[in-house]
Amino acid sequence: MSRWSGPWGPSGCRRIGAFGALAVTLGGYTAGTLPEREPWGLWEARGSAATVAGALLAYLGLTLLVVAWWRYGVLLARGVRAARDGVLSTLAWWTAPLVLAPPLYSADVYSYIAQGAMVLEGHDVYGGGPSVLGPGDLGADAAASVGGHWTDTPAPYGPVFLVLAQAVVKVTGGEIVPAVFGMRLIALGALVLIVRAVRGLGGGGGALWLAALNPLLLVHVVAGMHNDGLMIGLMLSGVVLAVRGRWVLGCVLVGLAMMIKSPAAVALLFIGVMVARRDGGLRGVVKGLVLPGVVAGAVAAGATVVAGTGFGWVRTQGVAGAIHTALSVTSDVGLGLGLLLADDPDPVKGVVQKLGLLAAVVIILALAWRAWRGRIDPVLGLGLSLVALVALSPMVQPWYALWGVCVVAAVAWDSRAGQVLAVVSGALVYETAPSGSTPWYGFVVTGIVLALGLLWARREPWPRPVEGAAPSAPAPRTAPADEAATPS
Repeated sequence: MSRWSGPWGPSGCRRIGAFGALAVTLGGYTAGTLPEREPWGLWEARGSAATVAGALLAYLGLTLLVVAWWRYGVLLARGVRAARDGVLSTLAWWTAPLVLAPPLYSADVYSYIAQGAMVLEGHDVYGGGPSVLGPGDLGADAAASVGGHWTDTPAPYGPVFLVLAQAVVKVTGGEIVPAVFGMRLIALGALVLIVRAVRGLGGGGGALWLAALNPLLLVHVVAGMHNDGLMIGLMLSGVVLAVRGRWVLGCVLVGLAMMIKSPAAVALLFIGVMVARRDGGLRGVVKGLVLPGVVAGAVAAGATVVAGTGFGWVRTQGVAGAIHTALSVTSDVGLGLGLLLADDPDPVKGVVQKLGLLAAVVIILALAWRAWRGRIDPVLGLGLSLVALVALSPMVQPWYALWGVCVVAAVAWDSRAGQVLAVVSGALVYETAPSGSTPWYGFVVTGIVLALGLLWARREPWPRPVEGAAPSAPAPRTAPADEAATPS
C-alpha cells in the first residue's frame, strides 16, 4: 500500500472535501442567504430549528473542506505525484455540489440581478439602488432580497458586468431561481478563466491549489457568485498575454476586467513594467507608463458607450467605502481615533482611510520599481500590490483577499508569502455565516484559525519534497528572457 493512500492521501482528501462541500450545500437550503420571496418553493425559510441545524451542518462541511484543502496542499508541497496529477479532478469534485446550492455567504447576487433588471427597466443604476424596482417590475423578488444598506446604494460596477447581469435577467425573465443559476454560470466561467490563466503563467498543481481549490474562492465565487472572480479571471488572462509579449491584447482584457471592478487597473502598472523592461531605455519607460493606460482607457470608454449605461460608474467607485466593515484596519483605527478625539468620528475616520490608501499607493509604486529593476517578478509584484491594496482599503470583504491570492499563487504558491496567504484564506472563510451575516463568533473563529495557522507556518514552513516523490515545481513561464525575475 502506498504511504500516501488512506483518508489523508490525495484520494481521501478529495472525498472528504467533496463531502464537506455537499454538507455546505445541504445546510444552505435552510441556513443560506435565502430570498425574501421565491415562488418556486425551493429556498423558503423552514423555521428556526431547521435554520440552526442547517448552519451547524454548513459549518461542519466548511471545516471538512478547509482541512481537506490544507492537507492536500501539504501533499503538493511534499511533491506527491498523485496529488499534483489529481488537482483538476479534485476541483471538479469540490465544485460540483456547490453548483446546486442556493446563494451562500452573501446577498450580493440579488443586487446583481436587481441591477440587471434596472438596466432593462430603464433606471439609472448609478443614480439609485434596487429599491427603485416596484412589485410588478422585473427583478422585484431579487430587489426585495437585497441586504439592508445596499437597497439604496448605486451600482459600483462597470458596464461590462451590468451587461452580463442584464442578459441573465432578460433570458430568465427576472425569475429569481433561474436568474441565480444564470449568475452562477458566469461564476463558473470565471473559475475556468482563473484556472487557464494560472496554468498559462506556468503554475502547476500547487498554484491551482492556492488559486482555484481555495475554499475562500469556492464559497464566495462559486457558492456566493461574487463578480470578483470574473474580474480576477479577465485580469489574469490579460497578464498572461502580456507576459507572452502580446501586451496590447492583454491591456484590452484588463480594460474589460476594470469594467467589472476597478481594482484590476493595478495590473496596467505591472504590464507597463514588462513593456519598459522589454523595450529598454527612456522610450521603453515612456511607452510602459503611457500606452497600457491608453489602451485600457479606450476599452473602458468604448464598453461604456456600447453598454449604454453611462459614465456614472466613475463617480460611484467610492460608494462602498461609506459602509463600515470590521475587516478594514484603516476604518477601525479611524473610527477608534475619531471616538477618542472628536464628537463626530467621521472626519477623523475619513482622514485615516485616505492615509491608508496613500500608503497602499506608495507600496504599489515601490513594488513596481523593484519589478522594473529586476528584483522581483512583475506578476508577483502585482499580486503583492493587490494584497496591500486590500489590507489598507476603507472597505474590506473576505473575498477581496482573492485579488492578490490568485496572482501570487500563479508564480509563488510555495513561497513564504504563498503559505501566509493560504493561512489567511483558510481563516477568512469563517468570518461570514452561510446566511451572509457577520456574527461575532465568526470573527472569533477567524482570529483563532489565523493565529494557529500563522504559528504553524512559522514553525513548519512548506516542506521540501520527500525522497522519491515527483517534483511539484511549475513549468517554466514563457516570458522573454529579460523579464525573468532575479532573487531579491
